Amino acid sequence: MNRSTVANRWNQDLIEEHYLQWQQDPATLDASWRHFFEGFELGRVDGSPPGGEPPGAARPPASSAVAPVDAEALENAQAQAAVTRLVDAYREVGHYLADLDPLRLAGRKETYDPLDLAEFGLSDAHLGRPFFTRMFEPPQASLGELIEALRTTYCGSIGVEYMHIRDRRVRSWLQERMEPVRNNPGFELKKKRRILWKLNAASLFETFLHLRYVGQKRFSLEGGEMLIPLLDAIIEQAAGFGVREIVLGMPHRGRLNVLANILNKPYSQIFHEFEGNMPKTVGGDGDVKYHLGFSADHVAADGHSVHLSLTANPSHLEAVNPVVEGRMRAKQRMFLDRDRKLGVPILIHGDAAFAGQGLVAETLNLSQLPGYRTGGTIHIVVNNQIGFTTAPMEGRSSRYCTDVAKMIEVPIFHVNGDDPEAVVYVGELALEFRETFGQDVVIDMVCYRKHGHNESDEPAFTQPVMYEAIRRKRPVLEIYTKQLIDSGDLTQEEADTLEETFREKLESIYKEVHDATEAPEPIQPGFKGPWEGLRSEFDWTPVDTGVPRDRLALIGDRMGSLPEGFTRNRKLDRILSARVQAVQEGGPIDWALAEGLAFGSLLLEGTPVRLSGQDSRRGTFSQRHASVVDVQTGERFYPLQHLAPREQAEFCVYDSMLSEAAVLGFDYGYSLDSPHMLICWEAQFGDFGNGAQVIIDQFIASGESKWGRGSGIVLLLPHGYEGQGPEHSSARLERFLQLCAEENMQVVNCTTPAQYFHLLRRQIRRSFRKPLVVMTPKSLLRHKRCVSSIDELTTGGFEEVIDDGAADPGKVRRVVLSAGKVYYDLLARREAAEKDDVALVRLEQLYPFPAEALASILARYENARELVWAQEESQNMGGWGFVAPRLEELAGRPFQYVGRDASASPATGSNAVHTREQEELVDAALGSASLPHLVTASAARKAVAAASNGQR
Repeated sequence: MNRSTVANRWNQDLIEEHYLQWQQDPATLDASWRHFFEGFELGRVDGSPPGGEPPGAARPPASSAVAPVDAEALENAQAQAAVTRLVDAYREVGHYLADLDPLRLAGRKETYDPLDLAEFGLSDAHLGRPFFTRMFEPPQASLGELIEALRTTYCGSIGVEYMHIRDRRVRSWLQERMEPVRNNPGFELKKKRRILWKLNAASLFETFLHLRYVGQKRFSLEGGEMLIPLLDAIIEQAAGFGVREIVLGMPHRGRLNVLANILNKPYSQIFHEFEGNMPKTVGGDGDVKYHLGFSADHVAADGHSVHLSLTANPSHLEAVNPVVEGRMRAKQRMFLDRDRKLGVPILIHGDAAFAGQGLVAETLNLSQLPGYRTGGTIHIVVNNQIGFTTAPMEGRSSRYCTDVAKMIEVPIFHVNGDDPEAVVYVGELALEFRETFGQDVVIDMVCYRKHGHNESDEPAFTQPVMYEAIRRKRPVLEIYTKQLIDSGDLTQEEADTLEETFREKLESIYKEVHDATEAPEPIQPGFKGPWEGLRSEFDWTPVDTGVPRDRLALIGDRMGSLPEGFTRNRKLDRILSARVQAVQEGGPIDWALAEGLAFGSLLLEGTPVRLSGQDSRRGTFSQRHASVVDVQTGERFYPLQHLAPREQAEFCVYDSMLSEAAVLGFDYGYSLDSPHMLICWEAQFGDFGNGAQVIIDQFIASGESKWGRGSGIVLLLPHGYEGQGPEHSSARLERFLQLCAEENMQVVNCTTPAQYFHLLRRQIRRSFRKPLVVMTPKSLLRHKRCVSSIDELTTGGFEEVIDDGAADPGKVRRVVLSAGKVYYDLLARREAAEKDDVALVRLEQLYPFPAEALASILARYENARELVWAQEESQNMGGWGFVAPRLEELAGRPFQYVGRDASASPATGSNAVHTREQEELVDAALGSASLPHLVTASAARKAVAAASNGQR
């Protein structure tokens, strides 16, 4: 360590504070501090006072000047400065010496070089000398006493990382709570007994399951049982803070224990699940027991009630994180909780997953963003010191599994899971921090995993040393029970009674379940709370979604109005004024205007709207302009928030961070608890939905079937072949269609603004909720023919299939069915070729497949000899693979396929090749050229090359 510096090492706060005090009134300071600053003034050569203030800062008054300091005074001042640096060094790196590992696998380092006295210019000779320190009252102690206090505070069962936080208020707050009590809670007997009670339940529950259900997977919490008393303590304290809702997310390890001993899910229900007895009315396919969610009210010891909700989660360990955050944000909105104090999210992680899964960092990054903050999340890492079979040194590059959390500058508490009181103390301190500062906080509970990844796995194959130590290890329940008995807080008889009573209770329930002849009744039927009145079943009943013209006129006028004195970008004048004019004159209504009118009409009807995604306020294609920015002040104005401020619902639109998985997960979670709000997530390009595939697959497509949790989320995915290359063409329509079954969601590729208008309104006006996936356009946003009249918005509703109104059924010999943008290419070519024997029918909704409506339309063309499906996408993509068997069953004969041939990549990267392909497939679809029905990219490339050579 460089000893030439005094105030630029570690934390400078204390020195700066006392230096300012010395400048004002030296007499108020301890003599050692006066000597230090006087000596420093004498030795100063650069004009800079301690703490880094710039030259020219205020100097102490002349009256405070002191004659040259003697050698002893100067040495005392230097020693005091060294002690100050030592204190902050312990605060900074003391956690490296903390006793954190219950297994003590790596051994404990007795020294840490940067904390050696010699590093600070101190020696054993200083140990008995008194020094100023705020860690004592009065603020003076010998160096030996100070070091003992520092080691107790920062190097015991708790190691704290917080000096990376730049906010001095946060650091001071933590010091004021930790240092006076030396991070030793000193709990009263009542709390100690509650810890033992919860720890006893956690431990015996696992032991009982291991005995009665041998070989069955349960992902035991054994080794990390202190999670249960930790959660209990947080919840109890939260009740005292007035918290009304806690939403939890966690992986499978320990989930059954949390369900049973925190959310009070009946033991009988869990035993039924082990027995394989599904409730009579379970919907869908269900899921394994250690993925299920649950909710219940917790009545705390002080009488306050807190509603607990554990969110269902797949085996994708951290995928639930943003879902929990979205759910909590929705609940806070329901409570009008702008301060975000009434709802607390708790996320439980494994150590390997916290370090290894990108969604962890993405969710941390959401924590302070305007549209996504939830007032701070309590993160609990159940640190088993292993990931499946992988040791920490092979699973992460950082020292701690929690190092990723440092990016948002929050405190990280490392605590030994074998010290129950330390664990509970840290939990309560973490909640108090969250409620004080509205920020995340991390608890790294270092423990172990008694069994393998599951109970039938053999961990000693890969970790023999660790598992030999675990085999010899006394469980934490035994350790804490003995501690309480030795201290006189508990008798052996009381401990035995506690264990016997709980075991007898489990045996009684087990016998009842094991002997049962009927499946259990469901204990949590769905569609309660905010879902009351909504149904789970899909219904084809048409919904009238028209809006009176005068209301549309009001919305259109407000969309183009800005506050007095607001200076907008001049280029927006034409766009906004054109929208007002279009509504006033009855059209043309383009895509963005139809969307704004749909949003506005819902807002005026009391339905709130949330839209989030990358650059969604302006819109990726500069089409939306949901907010307008004052070019002089940078102030934002949201026209749709000012339609009728006292009588409308809230319009929320946010530019998200550059993430798909976390943001979509957040909005999906939001939709779980806000079924009466239109919630839309927009991908910048549809292809970017790839980045959120785990949320789409595991939650959106299958969540209702697995967990009985409905969602009305809307995915807006720009889709269409414009010659922009592989990554900006396809929203992977085929992937969504492959996920469709049991009417689980809706997949739409509509072609007119009016259809989009009615579609958005239909989503919220139906008596049920299903996710809605919309292939939204790009070039059609400004296509002259992709417009609607105002009359099309005032009546009717969404049409799953649109017939060709210009075709004469008696003349039609060829019916071309398509979905999306390619219709306009087909229409233009048909008009240019003056072909009146071809009908263009649009399949606007691909799923649920509108067989009845389509059959009715096809029946009109009884003279048609050729039935064609035309698409822009490659044959192995788009809608063809999904619709082909359904169309054949419907028509009694196969449809012909016209489109690009199968390919590994969604689209060509050459605009010239794309244009040639598009021309060929349109001609082939209309039958106006003798071309193969498969339009090949290689043929188009050869044609383009030949044309280029000819030009040369």
